[in-house]
Amino acid sequence: MTSGNVAPDRPRYDVVVVGGGHNGLVSAAYLARAGLSVLVLERLDHTGGAAVSAAAFPGRDTRLSRYSYLVSLMPEALMADLGLDVTLVSRSTASYTPVVRDGRAGGLLVERPEGPATAASFRALTGSDDEYAAWREFYADVADLAHVVAPTLLEPLPTERAVRDRVDPGIWRDVVARPLGEAIERRFRDDTVRGVVATDGLIGTFAALDDPSLVQNRCFLYHLVGNGTGEWRVPVGGMGAVTTALARAATAAGAELRTGAGVSAIRAHAGGAEVDWHDGQRHRTVEAGAVLANVAPWVLRILLGEPEDTATKPVGSQLKINLLLDRLPRLRSGVDPAVAFAGTLHLAEDYTQLAAAHADAAAGRVPAVLPGEVYCHSLTDPSILGDAPTGTHTLTYFGLHTPATLFEADPAAAKAEAVARAIASLDEHLVDPIESCVARDAAGQPCIEAKIPQDVERDLAMPGGHIFHGDLDWPWASNRALLDTPARQWGVATDVDSVLLCGSGARRGGAVSGIAGHNAAQAVLAAR
Repeated sequence: MTSGNVAPDRPRYDVVVVGGGHNGLVSAAYLARAGLSVLVLERLDHTGGAAVSAAAFPGRDTRLSRYSYLVSLMPEALMADLGLDVTLVSRSTASYTPVVRDGRAGGLLVERPEGPATAASFRALTGSDDEYAAWREFYADVADLAHVVAPTLLEPLPTERAVRDRVDPGIWRDVVARPLGEAIERRFRDDTVRGVVATDGLIGTFAALDDPSLVQNRCFLYHLVGNGTGEWRVPVGGMGAVTTALARAATAAGAELRTGAGVSAIRAHAGGAEVDWHDGQRHRTVEAGAVLANVAPWVLRILLGEPEDTATKPVGSQLKINLLLDRLPRLRSGVDPAVAFAGTLHLAEDYTQLAAAHADAAAGRVPAVLPGEVYCHSLTDPSILGDAPTGTHTLTYFGLHTPATLFEADPAAAKAEAVARAIASLDEHLVDPIESCVARDAAGQPCIEAKIPQDVERDLAMPGGHIFHGDLDWPWASNRALLDTPARQWGVATDVDSVLLCGSGARRGGAVSGIAGHNAAQAVLAAR
């Protein structure tokens, strides 16, 4: 990687990519391989954006995936195209949901792959086999939809009708046409089962399950469609292994990567655009035939000279807590911690709890009972632990219904309150309070790191701390008349012909997928 204080090799490039996150690196790799001159400008001192690994705690060399942490949507075809030396590993448990009913601790286990223990767990929780039969039927229907949608993600946008005509009308209604909550309430009876299904529609998305905008449906689809299976896998070596491989692919193809290069303006003109950036010492300008923006659309509008519009600024919704543990805690249900924590551990995510938490947050209150999910990546990939003693593990908590608006008035106080409630929702199900298991850093401080949307915005320049750069779009066009240019055909168009979106804010963006980067590169090549 080239330092930001070294002048670019040329005054003009075929393509300048603004932002060195994973999508920008994907675009750079594809375009450089096609023989184009490519310059990537990244304001931070490293590439990777949200998909990085870091030693978050002084004196502990365990490398955490501090922001993004699992991979589902990245197509295997893209990884093969770029020759990425990345291993993605399946988690042995899909999910475990601890519950307390009638004063007794229990839980719902979903194995990967599902087997007799999953069926027995549903039966023990719900009293019959009916709910598990409904579960299997629903996810089989979702898989049919995923098998149709997934292959289109690296192709020009299909029309809505073209996709709908290949899908059973029932699952199209349940996932696309009507609010997701309707399908969940019709298909399932158990409060816990309903909630586990619902959570995939609420990751990073502040919405009710009956929201008529269907933003929760779009979030749900993206979380279940990856590679036609929807499985979320752990990258060996942490998320940084993914973007390190992408950076290698881009530089090997001839792309130039500049870190410490903050872009301040983009000025479009006939035949291209000028990009102003700062290398830490002085301002520079570079000419581009096309600019690919790996920043949020809201940020791009400012770079293009529009006034900052706070009314349209995205609102992120998540609480992220990273922990390093000396040992895994025991659960009150008696389940093996190595099983419970190996997948997604659902906390306070019963359907009624999700609704109550949304109501609290919509009223401006940190939810009294905070829903969230916990992941222990070190059970699947111990390589991230470094030289940590035997028994050490990472733990990541992702909280729902924590929109940025909750933290505006007093960020420190609201953050402390949210963290306390997140820990309480975990401790409810533990024999050992989680803080008794937390490791200490070199200064003797607990290895706990929490990030609210405001922290994400500060660290990564994602407006409002929105992890998708804004609400997700359907991965198709409403009609073919809207697909009259290569940029529109690939879902990466802006209002400026020479500037395209290549990040999570593009149609078919969101998550660590590289899809938007691939599609922006294809649009540039098609236009040439």
